[in-house]
Amino acid sequence: MNLEADRVADLAGRPLSGLTRRDVALALLTVPSADALASLPGIRRGMLAAGNPLSAVFWSSAEAILHQIADGHATVGDVRTWLEATGTEPNGIIGLHVWDEQSERSQLAAEMHTRLVSHLEERLAAGEIDPDLLVAADPGACQAYIELQERWMTSALPDGRVPMDTLLDEKDEEFLAEWDAADADALAAVRALLDRVGDRPLPPADLSRAAARLRQDLAGPGWPGRLLTECSGLRPKDLPADDAELWLRLAAGVASPEGPDDWGPAGQDDSETDEMESELAAICAIDHFDWLAVITALAEGGPGTLASAADLAAYVRDYDPEDPEDPGDLDGDLHGDVADDGEDEPGEEFPGDDEFDDLTMEGLFLPVASLWQVLGAIDDDERLTPLGWWGLPEAMLRVWAPSGGA
Repeated sequence: MNLEADRVADLAGRPLSGLTRRDVALALLTVPSADALASLPGIRRGMLAAGNPLSAVFWSSAEAILHQIADGHATVGDVRTWLEATGTEPNGIIGLHVWDEQSERSQLAAEMHTRLVSHLEERLAAGEIDPDLLVAADPGACQAYIELQERWMTSALPDGRVPMDTLLDEKDEEFLAEWDAADADALAAVRALLDRVGDRPLPPADLSRAAARLRQDLAGPGWPGRLLTECSGLRPKDLPADDAELWLRLAAGVASPEGPDDWGPAGQDDSETDEMESELAAICAIDHFDWLAVITALAEGGPGTLASAADLAAYVRDYDPEDPEDPGDLDGDLHGDVADDGEDEPGEEFPGDDEFDDLTMEGLFLPVASLWQVLGAIDDDERLTPLGWWGLPEAMLRVWAPSGGA
């Protein structure tokens, strides 16, 4: 199917004389590459007749990328780079903002993208953008093109909105909504799990001994008190008097760290600070699916269940979210739907998936297992204790309940 010049104009909604390189490029990408290649001479003649010949560099680049696509050698990145080199296609990533694919853009994102394209067209007409240099990947031209977009994205529109701020705020709202939904699904799953497991008695003597040790740890410098403090948000002078409340607050913090308030000089050197930051980052990389897999295995297994970092990773690998006793579609609701950035997250592999990385998952759970030992949730043999059997599921209820309440 040949793509005529008039069809390109229809797709772009402009006359041939007003078509941009981006208009032509987008039209070429709507048909199979072989058809697009066959259409190039006719489109070029039509553009020339309309007094809008574009440039030989553009037509050469179009032919080259279409041949790459036809041969199966072009990547998505190659096509994206060629499209951006038209001089009016925004970069896929500008500052902290990543443009979604057109079909997935919100109304706000579609509006801002259209506004930016119009701005780039104005700058192109003013001679501030040289697409031929962009095609040649000239460093100065490419950097100037990015800076031009960044200036627009961070400048106020006539109505007072700053595109970058409004887009990032919208993304934050979407992320929080997805996270809340995942919390709700996980909370329902844990409640159903505990209904199946039945009573898990609190061992008062074990709790009392653990709380006494924890109060000492929190009062001292360095690990583990410093990390527990940062995870839980508790400060040594403001600890709950009730042992159960103290223990559950600390355990919930391990699963959902508040983040470092101030890693400043508190008796530790830079290497100690770096290590704690690394541990915190590992914990934060554990997602709903991973925690649910682990808590399910421990709650169902009861005291004595293996709980080393390697064991916890294995529970994630073997967890079956399709268990008919589990409520809801946990596969869809908890498995990779939160904060999806296009990259594989730990725990996104299903049981039996050859790509599951046991060592990476084990590395994420190493600081968790260490802190659970400090809490007394697992013993020196890295097995679940009666205190852990009672407390870890209760802590997860707090993590996933609205506003942190059970």
